[in-house]
Amino acid sequence: MRVLILGSGAKDHAIAWWFSQSSYLSELFIAPGNVATDQFAINLGSIDPSDPVEVYEACVENRIEFVFIGTEAPLFTGVIDYLNERGIPTFGAPRRAIKLEADRNFARAFTDRHNIPTPRRNLFENSAALEKFLNRHKGEHFVLKSNTLAPSRIMLDSSNTDDLIAFASRLFERGPVLLEEHVKGMHLTATLLIDNNGYLALPLTSDYMYTSEEKGIPTGGMGSVCPIPVSDEIIRSARELVIEPTIYGMKVEGLSYKGVLTISIIVNENNIPVVVDYHIRFNDPATQAMIPLIQNDIIDLLKAMKEDRLSKENLRLREGSTVAVVIASENYPMNPVTGRKVESVNPILLYNTLSQLPLIFTGAVKGSNGDDIVTSGGRCFTVVGRGNTISEANLNAYRYVDKFRFEGSWYREDIGNAFMIQNEN
Repeated sequence: MRVLILGSGAKDHAIAWWFSQSSYLSELFIAPGNVATDQFAINLGSIDPSDPVEVYEACVENRIEFVFIGTEAPLFTGVIDYLNERGIPTFGAPRRAIKLEADRNFARAFTDRHNIPTPRRNLFENSAALEKFLNRHKGEHFVLKSNTLAPSRIMLDSSNTDDLIAFASRLFERGPVLLEEHVKGMHLTATLLIDNNGYLALPLTSDYMYTSEEKGIPTGGMGSVCPIPVSDEIIRSARELVIEPTIYGMKVEGLSYKGVLTISIIVNENNIPVVVDYHIRFNDPATQAMIPLIQNDIIDLLKAMKEDRLSKENLRLREGSTVAVVIASENYPMNPVTGRKVESVNPILLYNTLSQLPLIFTGAVKGSNGDDIVTSGGRCFTVVGRGNTISEANLNAYRYVDKFRFEGSWYREDIGNAFMIQNEN
C-alpha cells in the first residue's frame, strides 16, 4: 500500500514510525514531514497539509492509495471530505463530526442526551453576563474555555475571579466561552479507533497537561504514561459510562465515521469518569506514549476499519510501560521562543536506530540533520522511555532528555512519579 500521512509534529512522526513497520507498506510519504521522518519516508516538504487541492494533487502524482490524517489542521479545512469525494480513501473525521470538538457546548449537550458524566457548565455570549455570574460565585474553582475550536492550552483553571474575567476578555474575541466546574482527580485519555459498527480501544494513558505539578499553566501536553495502573472498576466505569454511550450516541445522531476519537476524562474523587473534552484526532503526547506498545500492524487495523469489523479485532500489546517526556521551548505555551539552535544530536538517537534506546519523536523543529536543527514552535522533542515498569521507563526517558539541548529548553521532571509512588504504596 502507498500511504500519505499529513503532518509534521511528534505525534505524526510516531504514527509514521508505526506505519513504517507494516508488512503491507510499499511506500510511505509524509507531508510535510520533519528532520527525522525522511529516514523511513519520503517528505513532501512543499505540500501544505491543510490545503485540500495541494493534498489531492500530491495523491494523484504519487499514486497514493490511502491518506492518514491524525493531526488537527487538515480535519478542520475539509481535506477528508475533498479526498473522499474524489475517490481517495482517508482516515479521519469528516466535517459533520467536527462539532464534537469544535463546539464544546454541543459536545456537552451530547453528553447530557446520552447520560454521560460531564462537568456542570454555563455558556456565556458576552463578558457582562460572565462577570455578573463570577461575582456571584467569588472564590469558586472554575475552568474557562473557548467554545470555538481552540488548542487545549487556551483555557484557565482558577479560583481567582479577577483572573478569570481578564482571561475571558481574550476568549470572547474568538466567540462564546464555556465556564465549567473544576473537577479534581486523575487525568485519563481514552483513544478509540472507530468505524460504523463499533470501536477498538487503544491502551489508556494519563497525560500531564500543565507546566508544573503545582499551579501550572495549561499546555497541549508535557508528558504521558502508558498503560496506567488503574483498577478494573475504573476501566469498567469508563467503558460503561463514557465509551459505549458515546459510540452509541454518535451512531444514532449520524456522527459516526472511520478514524480516531480521543476522550479526555478526569476520574473524580468518587471514581466516576467525567468527560472534559472530545477530540476527533490523536492527542499529543498520548500518541507517542502508546504507539510503541502496540504490536498490531496498523494496516491490518485499517483494513478492519474499512470493513466495519474493528470491534472484532484483538489489541496486542508489548509487555512493559512507557513514559513520554516533552522538551519545550522557552515561554511555552504562552509565547514560545523559536529559532534557537539545538546542540548537535547523535544520529543514532535522533533516528531511533537502536531498539534499546528511548524512542525520539521530533516536533516543532526545522533542519536537515542532527547538526543544523533549530526550534520552530513550542514542543520540540518527545523522549519516550521504555521499561518493564513505569519506574524503569521513567529512568530510561530522563537519562536522555538532556541530549536535546538548546537555550531556554525545559521539561517537567515528574512524569510518571505519581504512579511510581502509588505502586510502592
